[in-house]
Amino acid sequence: MWLTVWPVAEVVLRLEDLLFPSIAYVAVLSVDVNDEAVRIEARSTVAGFDCPGCGSWSRRVHSSYLRVPADVPSSGRRVVLCLRVRRFLCPVISCGRRTFAEQMPGLTRRYGRRTERLRSTLAAVGLALAGRAGARMARVFGLSVSRSTVLRLVESLPDPEVSAPRIVGVDEYATRKGRHYGTVLVDVESRRPVDLLPDREASSLAAWLAKRPEVEVVCRDRAPFFAEGATAGASQAVQVADRWHLWHNLSEAAERCVADHRGCLRVLAPDPAQPAPELEKFEDPSGSP
Repeated sequence: MWLTVWPVAEVVLRLEDLLFPSIAYVAVLSVDVNDEAVRIEARSTVAGFDCPGCGSWSRRVHSSYLRVPADVPSSGRRVVLCLRVRRFLCPVISCGRRTFAEQMPGLTRRYGRRTERLRSTLAAVGLALAGRAGARMARVFGLSVSRSTVLRLVESLPDPEVSAPRIVGVDEYATRKGRHYGTVLVDVESRRPVDLLPDREASSLAAWLAKRPEVEVVCRDRAPFFAEGATAGASQAVQVADRWHLWHNLSEAAERCVADHRGCLRVLAPDPAQPAPELEKFEDPSGSP
C-alpha cells in the first residue's frame, strides 16, 4: 500500500481551494473538525485596504479583532468561521474616518453577520419558498433562521434587469378595496410584473408609457382612465382588450339580457308543478312484438 505525503504548502493551497473556491486573498490558518462543527480560522493576505470614507489606500494597521460570521454548513456540520480582521489607520488627516476595518470581497460585508454565500443561499430559498416554508427548509439544511430574516434577505436583493416590454398589460389593484387603488403593469410576453403605480390616474399611466416608446401594444380593460392614459402616453401603440375582460364583459352582458327577458323566458319554460304529458303508445297492427 502506497501512502502519498503532500507538502504542507500544497495541503494549505488545497484547503483554501476547497473551503474558499471563489474568494481570493484568503489564507487558511487552521481547520478543526469534530462531530458537531467545523472550526476554520482564516485571515486576509492583502497588504492594505481602501478607506471607505475617502478611498485612500492604507497599510498602517491600528489593531485587529476576531470576527465570527455564520457560514453555510458542511456535511451536516455547523461551520464556525473565525476571521482575523485588521483595522487600518486612514492616512488622510481631513478624512472623517480615523480608522476602518478591512472587508473580504465575496466573503464579508460591513455589519454583516453572515457570509456572502450564506446570504445568497438563504435568499435563493426565500425566492423559491417565501418566509415560513423557507425558514423550515433552512432548518433542514442545519440553518436556524426566522421567516422575517428570510424575507428581509429577499427584500435586500437588487431589482433584476428587465428588458423593455413590447406588449404591456394594464390593470388595477386594490390596497384597500373600495378606497385605494393602484395600477399594475405586466409584460404580457414574459407574464411578469414590470412596475406598480400608486394610483390609477390617466396622467400616471401616460407618464410611464411616455418614457417607453418601444411599447407596441397596450392590453387593458375598458376603464376610461386607462384608455385616456394609453392614448396620451403611447399614441403609436395598438390598444386591445385582454381575454379575461372580454369573457367577463360577455358574461355580464348575457346575465343582463337574461334578467331583462326573464318574463318571456318564464312563459316559454315548462312549469315543473304540472305533470308532463304522457306519450301515446304506438301499437303495431300486425301484432308482432
